[in-house]
Amino acid sequence: MVRKTKEEAGLTRQQIVDAARAVFHECGVSRTSLEAVARVAGVTRGAVYWHFKGKAELFLAVREEVFSPLLARSHAILDDERYTDPLDAIEASITDFFKVLDECPTLRQVFEIMMLRCEYVDEFAEVQSEALKPSTDLQVKIERAYLRAAECGSLRAGVEPFAVARDTWAFSSGLLHQLLDVGFENGLKAEVPAMVAAHMALRRKG
Repeated sequence: MVRKTKEEAGLTRQQIVDAARAVFHECGVSRTSLEAVARVAGVTRGAVYWHFKGKAELFLAVREEVFSPLLARSHAILDDERYTDPLDAIEASITDFFKVLDECPTLRQVFEIMMLRCEYVDEFAEVQSEALKPSTDLQVKIERAYLRAAECGSLRAGVEPFAVARDTWAFSSGLLHQLLDVGFENGLKAEVPAMVAAHMALRRKG
């Protein structure tokens, strides 16, 4: 009986997260009420509060559901010892990120919520730093990969690893924004692998 109750609680929690993602995306985070989430999830408002303290915690749960596996995948590529050149690992991780983004509508939806449908003010001012922490951790990993590239001699001479890592992060963030703005049905997505390869080519030793 206890096991069944835990399973039912898990299913209810997932219903709430799925409903929140849909309502956040349709209405924007600031215009979303927990009553609306409960209605779409088919549960009571009390059930929402039983699982989540408030909208900020629910927002983080929506993000965590898709970000954790995505970031684990990126970290695994950057740590993959089969890439003898760290620059190859960086290029592969960026290319893979956009491939997964193209193939997973739920992931795109969450990025659109975070980047286009959420105002980080009031209670969400503190949420922003927490929401961006996993991405910051990934940025640090990319910096370390560039440092390894400098140490093994594959990074172009005169290029400062930390500066070029920030540049790669800005490139990836800008491309993500552009894809979200124009939509993934636009022809731009077909150009992504070549754009990433060109970006990385500028950092490789000639």
